[in-house]
Amino acid sequence: MAEDPRAIVIARVKRRLKILGALLGLIVLALIVIYFAAPQWLMQAQVDWQARRAQVSEKSVQAGDTRWSYYEGGKGPTLLLLHGYEDSKEVWLPVAQYLTPNFRVIIPDLPGWGGSSRDPDADYDYTAQADRLRAFVQKLNLGGIAVAGHSMGGGIAGVYASKYPQDVGALILIDSAGAPFKENAFLREVNAGRNPFTIENRADFERGQKLGFENPPWLPPRFKDVIIAQARDDRAFDDRVLKQLFAPDQRNVLTRALPKVTAPTLTIWCRQDKIIDISALDTIRDALTAAPKISVTEFNGCGHMAILERPKEIADAITHFVLMP
Repeated sequence: MAEDPRAIVIARVKRRLKILGALLGLIVLALIVIYFAAPQWLMQAQVDWQARRAQVSEKSVQAGDTRWSYYEGGKGPTLLLLHGYEDSKEVWLPVAQYLTPNFRVIIPDLPGWGGSSRDPDADYDYTAQADRLRAFVQKLNLGGIAVAGHSMGGGIAGVYASKYPQDVGALILIDSAGAPFKENAFLREVNAGRNPFTIENRADFERGQKLGFENPPWLPPRFKDVIIAQARDDRAFDDRVLKQLFAPDQRNVLTRALPKVTAPTLTIWCRQDKIIDISALDTIRDALTAAPKISVTEFNGCGHMAILERPKEIADAITHFVLMP
């Protein structure tokens, strides 16, 4: 007696569902094992996905004393994005996805950070980094670029624009370092000789998140452990660079440089910044005596890490300022 065709189809579907269920189970098990044994792989997968979404690819080049690692992608006027202290090029990816439709975006790991080379005995203050950046810009044959810097990157961008005005068509400073501001808990820690960014354990990590963000993003615990381990490895370098950035000749280097800036300048700040108080805006605006145009954008409900808390709004402000002067 012939088998019922309907029963045959049902049996095949059940077998396939069992196989699919087994495969899904293996994938979930593998992800669990990776999460606990090698969470850095999952973190890298997330970064790779963000880079694809932003339509940028990773490249490298030797320029001056540094082997630079950088992202590049998009079409249009060139926009150079500089990250802050203890950060890397990846921090800009949420913003970059909104910029690459209108700009050729270049995001380097600044010397000493991320995938770019580090000399443990070299100077990494604002001035030294601006000079290294010139070698990078010349190597890539860039000119007339818009330069945006966040935090430490803003200080470097401002110094660069003052020393090499022929290279810079527009300057964007985001929660920028290098200018005096009203004393806060962060500044008191630095003045006391302590590094407020020190991370030795998860409690330090949570404290750092509250310092940098108004609304800290959630991260899986094992991701935090990877960041903590990296911070421990980098502790000596990070402490040394922070002392260089707050040395007497560097502490207010941005406001000393800005009178020589001749490019249109946009400043972006979050009012709840607990690291660089928004009062720095006043000294920055007063110092921009030669800039043909000064624009200010302020946000509520975000902290120092504005480029992560408000990526689309940051990108929109930059796009409007550079493309529609």
